[in-house]
Amino acid sequence: MRKQISLLFLVFASAWPACAAPANSPSLSLAGQRVLWLGDSITADGKYVTDVEYYLNRQFPDAKFDLVSIGLSSETVSGLSEKQHPFPRPCVLERLQRALDQVKPQVVVACYGMNDGIYHPLGEERSRAFRAGIEKLIAAAKVAGAQVILLTPPPFDPLPVHARLRPGGAADYSYVTPFEKYDEVLADYARWELTLSPATAMIVDLHTPLAEETARRRVNNPNFTFSGDGIHPSAEGHLLMALTILKALGVTVKAPDLETEVVRLQADPLFALVSRHRETRSRGWLPFVGYTRGEAIKTTSVEAAETSARALARQIDPLRKP
Repeated sequence: MRKQISLLFLVFASAWPACAAPANSPSLSLAGQRVLWLGDSITADGKYVTDVEYYLNRQFPDAKFDLVSIGLSSETVSGLSEKQHPFPRPCVLERLQRALDQVKPQVVVACYGMNDGIYHPLGEERSRAFRAGIEKLIAAAKVAGAQVILLTPPPFDPLPVHARLRPGGAADYSYVTPFEKYDEVLADYARWELTLSPATAMIVDLHTPLAEETARRRVNNPNFTFSGDGIHPSAEGHLLMALTILKALGVTVKAPDLETEVVRLQADPLFALVSRHRETRSRGWLPFVGYTRGEAIKTTSVEAAETSARALARQIDPLRKP
């Protein structure tokens, strides 16, 4: 019987029986779990993490959510770095064990891939490094007793940076001069992640819905993009990422359209407080865990950030109630 229960219930166990959990139940959310969120600059930006935290607080006012998001700009899971990068790209595996030991998560969410192909054409050596890094991340999280949610990389959009693109066969590539079809690399990484067994990790595909929505909008607006630099999603792109994650967790959010919803969120006092709460914890936990990005950064305490976050949580709680 246990083998027939879905991965969501294995990850987010609660008092609800598997066959009776209602839609939008906190049993299908991150309720009651400490969640460590890892990723590159898209996660460091953190808008989609804030969006997820906001909707969980809004829809489940009696549940408790504990998200520690420490995305790091330039980071990879592959350990690779292009020649033109100003310093060796950091690799999450360098800080992963410290993060697991210090944050002590029950769930690890990880979003990698954008930097892992180092903006080159698809190559077996780079693909192998990405796959090995993901497998090491999953293995370390499992040893630490945490379940894993992998997010496939959002798309690379060549349209906004078409003047800087390089064709196949160029002497070199980088984030400044990427391969013109680099999104094919990310699509390949996403396809591989989607082949992983549910017993290994829960996979949430972000690449496909963002790519499909971009294509749909370009039918009427050929210049539409979710990313002004081809890499980092806009607020609307982050929102679509968040809605995709929430849907995978069994949480339905009704929004008229992305643009209208972004405007509504920005006017909601609860959203502003949740954003400050997420950012405060990120700024505290990232250097406390420690990282190397051109130089080594390490602080000795996270208590000041956690004290500020608790004060923000006290302001958030009354606004969660309908």
